[in-house]
Amino acid sequence: MTRVDELLQGAVDLHTHPFPSGFPRQVSIDELARQYADAGFAAFVAKDHHHQTASDVLALERAGVLPGGIVVHGGVALNGAVGGLNPRAVDIAIQMGARMVWLPTTGAANHLEQARAAAAKGGRLNFPTSTRTLMPEEPLSALDAEGRVRPELRRIIELVAEAGDVILASGHLAADEVVATFELAHELGVRRMLVTHPNFVLGMTHEQGRHLAGLGVVMEHSICMYDEASTFHQWPLDVLVGWIEAIGPEHTSLGSDLGQNDNPLPLQSWRTVCGRLLDAGVPESTVRAIAVDTPTRLLNGAA
Repeated sequence: MTRVDELLQGAVDLHTHPFPSGFPRQVSIDELARQYADAGFAAFVAKDHHHQTASDVLALERAGVLPGGIVVHGGVALNGAVGGLNPRAVDIAIQMGARMVWLPTTGAANHLEQARAAAAKGGRLNFPTSTRTLMPEEPLSALDAEGRVRPELRRIIELVAEAGDVILASGHLAADEVVATFELAHELGVRRMLVTHPNFVLGMTHEQGRHLAGLGVVMEHSICMYDEASTFHQWPLDVLVGWIEAIGPEHTSLGSDLGQNDNPLPLQSWRTVCGRLLDAGVPESTVRAIAVDTPTRLLNGAA
């Protein structure tokens, strides 16, 4: 077993994109479970932008096709296909075992605006596209015209708080929306909060990240964005190291954000990026914290 594989024993990936999905995927939930179980991972969360995945996990569990030794969870992303900021979608997802509620991703007004801006410059937002003909998303914002958190989102936050063990994740909202939402969530008793790829689409600063870390929020960085073998590759490794140093490993987590066609399998990028962190001089204890301890504490309430 390599040094990296040893550090990844018990790792938790809170951000995977397996089949089934509205986007093309190269690995299914059960296949990913077998790969991660063989590598010694403890758990992962299956994410989709268009449907809640807790029911997928339940069906696979009942069919007996998930391997032992690893826990698989689902969640719901609050885009148009589930009614957007829809408390009823959150309620049924939680009752079916969802452990993650992602605020709007592909349906976030911020995401759609950034995609339009990239297209106007002759490019595109570095994000997958569907092979299906999907109805266009209606822009979703966390805040109303007066800058207040929308009533329907407040109810969603209350449902998450009542559940206790569900993680509220930022989705692709703009940084100021995330800050306002998580400040309210903290006030209403949510203690498990996650910012996904703070420097991609969200545009979050270190200062904003430190403020949220003071509320107990974890910053999750997508390792696919630091692996040049991935179509998501965005930044050099020192950008990730800078975020870890600015926020601290106790408030930092890694997630693969992988499963798409034409990308490395999640486990490949885990090994690549964690190996490079070690080669860059990041201590083993820090790599272990952001791959194992912090996401474990967020998911299970204990390191």
